[in-house]
Amino acid sequence: MPTRPVGVVVLPQASAEGRTPYASAPVEVEDPNDLCHATPLQWLVGRDRSEIPVPVDLTNRRVACTTCPRTEAHSPYLLNILYDAGTNRVTEVSCG
Repeated sequence: MPTRPVGVVVLPQASAEGRTPYASAPVEVEDPNDLCHATPLQWLVGRDRSEIPVPVDLTNRRVACTTCPRTEAHSPYLLNILYDAGTNRVTEVSCG
């Protein structure tokens, strides 16, 4: 699967000569295997589901219990947060 740069690259201010330095090669700014940004939310595993932060955009997030029915549609941009229905504890944070 080909990878592509994801995110924004911030370049430094223009130099005294008025030229802006650019990278000589493309810069990979994020992990291509974590397109849903699951890594920063791994701290949720083992926590109560009431601690799940509410995002501004719910489009690419699914919160469901591990035994609840859910679609099998797969998207690397979809963040899945699964919790145990009996304990309300988060059991998994993953992309897909």
